[in-house]
Amino acid sequence: MKRSACLIFNPVAGQSNPETDLFKIRTLLDQEIDLDIHMTTPEVDANQLAREAVDRGVELIIASGGDGTLSAAAEAVVQTQIPLGIISRGTANAFASALGIPDTIEAACQTILDGTQKVIDAAICNGKPMVLLAGIGFEAELVKKADRETKNRFGMLAYLLAGLQELREFDTFEVKIETDDRVITLAAAAVTIANAAPPTSILAQGPAGIIYDDGLLDVTVVAPQTRTGVIAASYHLLQTALQGEATDRDDIGYLRAKNLKISTVPPQKVVVDGEIVGTTPIDIDCLPGALTIMVPASQALPPPERLQGLPGLVVESKQADDLS
Repeated sequence: MKRSACLIFNPVAGQSNPETDLFKIRTLLDQEIDLDIHMTTPEVDANQLAREAVDRGVELIIASGGDGTLSAAAEAVVQTQIPLGIISRGTANAFASALGIPDTIEAACQTILDGTQKVIDAAICNGKPMVLLAGIGFEAELVKKADRETKNRFGMLAYLLAGLQELREFDTFEVKIETDDRVITLAAAAVTIANAAPPTSILAQGPAGIIYDDGLLDVTVVAPQTRTGVIAASYHLLQTALQGEATDRDDIGYLRAKNLKISTVPPQKVVVDGEIVGTTPIDIDCLPGALTIMVPASQALPPPERLQGLPGLVVESKQADDLS
C-alpha cells in the first residue's frame, strides 16, 4: 500500500523549468507515494500550506523550492512529529547542505523513498520557529540586500554583490550575550546563532562541523575592527569550514549554549532562516528533538568554545540566585 504525502511545491523557485521539475518529482515518487500536491502562490506560502497539512493529519510533508520555502514548511512541522522531506530547487540550497540532504531532484527523492528519518533540534527566536540560524549585523544586512530580483538575475553571485555593498558600509556594534551562566559583552561586526548551517554560511562557522541534534546552539562572534579585517576573517572562516576545523583568530570567537538573550547597541537587524524578522534584542531557546526530517545521519563533534582575544571582551559569571 502506498504512503500518502503532501507535496508543497514552489513553482517560481530557482531557475529551472518548474513543470519539468514537478513531472520528474512525480515520476520518481509515484511508485511508492500517493502525492497530494499543493502550489505556493504570492498569497499562500509554504508555511500556511504545511500547517493546513498538519491539521489534516498527513503522514509525510514534502517541500520543494528554495531555502525560504523549505524553512517555512519546516517551521510548521516543528514539534508535530510529522516527518519532512526536502527537495531543494533554489539559488543557495543552504537548507539541504546544512542537513546533509542531496541537492539534486533524483537524489533528494531517493532520500525520501529510503525512509531514513532523523530527529533533529530546532529553536525558537522571539517566538518564531528557527531551523537553521539567526544572524545579527553583517549577515542580516547582506540578506536584505540580496533580494529576490537580484538572486533571479545573478544567482549565487547576488550574495557576493550584496557582501561587497555591505562591506562599504561596515561598522561594529556593542553586543551583550547572556547564557544560563554568563553575561558576555564585546564589540562585534556579526553574531550568528546556528542550530544547523552549511559551510557556505561562513559567519556561522567558528566551531565548524555544527551539530544539529545535540540540544545546543552554536554562536559565532566575528569582531574585526576594519574592512580589511572583515575580509581576512571571512576568508579564514571559509577555509576552516571547508577543512572541517575550528577557527583560530583573535577576532573570531564561538561558544555553545541552550538558551540565549542577545542585545546590541545600537539595535541591529535580525535574519532568521533567511528572512528579516526585526531588530535586536532577541531571545533564542533550543528545542531538542523538535523536528523529524528525512536526512542522512551526520557525526563530527565541534570544539566547545573560543572567546579569548576578542576586542572589548568582558565575561561575568552569573550568581547562583540569578539562576534559580
